[in-house]
Amino acid sequence: MVAETLWPTRCAVCDRPGTPLCPDCIASLPYIDSLLACPRCGAPFGRVQCTECNRVLLAAFGYEEPPYRQATSPLVLTEKVRRIVTVYKDQGERSLARPMASLMARATPPPWLDDDAVAFVPATAAARRRRGFDHAEHLARELSWLLDVDFAPLLATPRRLDQRRLGRAERIQNMREALRVLPGATVPDAVILVDDVCTTGSTLFAATEALKAQGARTIHALTFARA
Repeated sequence: MVAETLWPTRCAVCDRPGTPLCPDCIASLPYIDSLLACPRCGAPFGRVQCTECNRVLLAAFGYEEPPYRQATSPLVLTEKVRRIVTVYKDQGERSLARPMASLMARATPPPWLDDDAVAFVPATAAARRRRGFDHAEHLARELSWLLDVDFAPLLATPRRLDQRRLGRAERIQNMREALRVLPGATVPDAVILVDDVCTTGSTLFAATEALKAQGARTIHALTFARA
């Protein structure tokens, strides 16, 4: 109580005190319209002709189609949404995990609720030490509770990666080498795979491949936002 009085929780977008994400800002976020989005990869305007997961584009990266069955996100990654992610991950506002996960839960297609587990793409050890927590793990735990689907940490902590100067094909290969299933983990048949943001899709592709290599048959990818 004393800490809240001296340093009140403030909205990550408008800085209004009282809540980590205020109702007005939640209402004004750039939501993805599922009727316009790609039904496979979730690209915001890919319903008729997707520019992100068409076979011509994917062939350049060694794919005929995305390795996951379906992907979706509630929000487009605008500057406003990027600020929410930054305040959550890099400014340590862990209370944002619940409202972020709530938006993700609302975007989750009902058939996904029959999946066996909610897993997550783990942060590197360096990122976890710097932040003091694993951002995707917290989102996955909140989602597990909201969706009433079991939480299962399945992927091992990847080695430190620097993807900033890499192209999409290089990022995919980099992530393939970095992501592995935890030793001894039992990978269920159907998994909801959680991360905070989808940009090139390379991380979700590599994580999906790692899980499928160890027995998963169906992967549904769920992120808070996508570029």
